[in-house]
Amino acid sequence: MQTHPRNDMTPDSSERPRKMQRTASAALYAVLVLVALYTARTFIPAVVWASVIAIALWPALGWLERRPIFKRSRLALAVFLTAAVGLLFVVPFFIVAAQTVAEAHDMLRWFHDVLRTGIPAPSFIEHLPMGSQQVARWWQENLATPLESSPAVKNLHSATVVEMTRHFGGRVVHGFVVFGFMLMTLFFVFQAGSRLGEQLLAGSRRAFGPDGAALVRRMAESVRSTVVGLVVVGLGEGALLGIAYVATGVPHATLLGMLTAVAAMLPFCAPIVFLGSALWLLAQGSMIAAAGVAVFGLIVVFVAEHFVRPVLIGGSARLPFLLVLFGILGGAETFGLIGLFIGPALMTILVVLWVDWVRD
Repeated sequence: MQTHPRNDMTPDSSERPRKMQRTASAALYAVLVLVALYTARTFIPAVVWASVIAIALWPALGWLERRPIFKRSRLALAVFLTAAVGLLFVVPFFIVAAQTVAEAHDMLRWFHDVLRTGIPAPSFIEHLPMGSQQVARWWQENLATPLESSPAVKNLHSATVVEMTRHFGGRVVHGFVVFGFMLMTLFFVFQAGSRLGEQLLAGSRRAFGPDGAALVRRMAESVRSTVVGLVVVGLGEGALLGIAYVATGVPHATLLGMLTAVAAMLPFCAPIVFLGSALWLLAQGSMIAAAGVAVFGLIVVFVAEHFVRPVLIGGSARLPFLLVLFGILGGAETFGLIGLFIGPALMTILVVLWVDWVRD
């Protein structure tokens, strides 16, 4: 009579080690990922910026990949797109720098003059509807006197100025380093092409299921629409107000138009530039031109901020205006400049999770 060995391993007892192994593997993977992120923490801002720009340009990348000129050479496509992004940032910077250097001599001479003689009070202060005497008195005490002995600038000692200059120079150098590594990261992302996007979607689908992959896709759409809304609206506001600067005789209208475009990419920052230009016109006695720039600028900003930008940003992501505003401003306050694009993506997650919760 043949006997068979007993199998004392029940299904529950055999499944328990497997669960422990999966838990230990997940913990090990999490620790390794955290260690890797900590190791590369200095370069995370460059990677995040590269990811935002790559998401914004992904449809253009897919279109260019199908063109005969780039179909056989991913290297040429990566070089072309990386160079285009680099020039998009570098050219305006050098234009502003060249304009600043060209006028540095006049600015320094004006600065030395006001240190010796002060800044005369502009004539429009006398015509202010209220507070003209208080403003004129403060101006006379702080700015009309030689600025070397003015109470408004007496705390600006040479050590303070040197420290501010050193801090500003350090930030500029850090910005250039981040920009360089961002371009390097973009090059490798563009070289990987659409295969990288497919791998990311496949990985998210495997890790989080179909709902997780759909959520990742919605986040990418939200980032792309935010970039389009901020950049396109900013360039439009800069172009329109640049025309207004030219028409009213504001000096350096092209430079101010570029500054307005950059400021308009940040919510509610464009008025700083065009209202400053209006004040300059008012100081020169051009009241009608100053009023025209101020009123035209306010109309452009009102239409852009309340109608055009919410449609562009919230359209594809289906975000209401209030969440778009919270996402942009809250993201900028929490994460800095990159938060302008991360904030609406996080608001998209909240909307998707809320809709799924209500449906369930």
